[in-house]
Amino acid sequence: MKIGNVIAVTLCLAGLTGAATAGADERRFTASSVPNAKMKKPGKVVISNDSRSITAHRFFGNIREALVTLRSTRVLGTRTFAAVYDSGSAARVPKELESAIHDAARAHGVDPRLVAAVARRESAFNPKAMSNKGACGIMQLMPATAQYLGVRNVFDPRENIFGGTRYLRTLLDTFNGDIDLTLAAYNAGPGAVAKHRGVPPYRETKAYVAAVRKTYEASLR
Repeated sequence: MKIGNVIAVTLCLAGLTGAATAGADERRFTASSVPNAKMKKPGKVVISNDSRSITAHRFFGNIREALVTLRSTRVLGTRTFAAVYDSGSAARVPKELESAIHDAARAHGVDPRLVAAVARRESAFNPKAMSNKGACGIMQLMPATAQYLGVRNVFDPRENIFGGTRYLRTLLDTFNGDIDLTLAAYNAGPGAVAKHRGVPPYRETKAYVAAVRKTYEASLR
């Protein structure tokens, strides 16, 4: 799976015949390429969809600004979801990991509270953790995945966190921002999610998705 083949907002429109309001000829784009989107400014970005469209809004207090809306002329085969990215949110993590998690989250546009929830479940924030399957470090990266992500030292907390967060971003893009499918793919692999067309019926994966989602949702309150 190549990162260049996934989009950085939420939906890959390759193959759709419907026109999009952002670049009719460009079926893949990044948030930074949308004119005047100003995605790097502080604030909360909420991305939502229905069966025919997907919209990103930025919030500053009670002010809402629409960044981009994509529409299709036919019904999209997606489930309704709401993905939140708040660049100013504070994740509950060990003090020594705060900067790495928040910097990685900001760099890749992933809510730091989601990164923290994954790290907590994967390794309990232990940079030296190693599973019996060979997954290493705080975000429990497999050697092949770490290499793909450009992580040279999987036991370096900052490198590992940046790699794991980048992978989360890729999975969020691949699965249209669906949190459950993203977490299932992080645990069981995107191939398993594609094969089963949803969360795989593996006991471990179902428990993983439920646990991480519970921690993440609790941190949003």
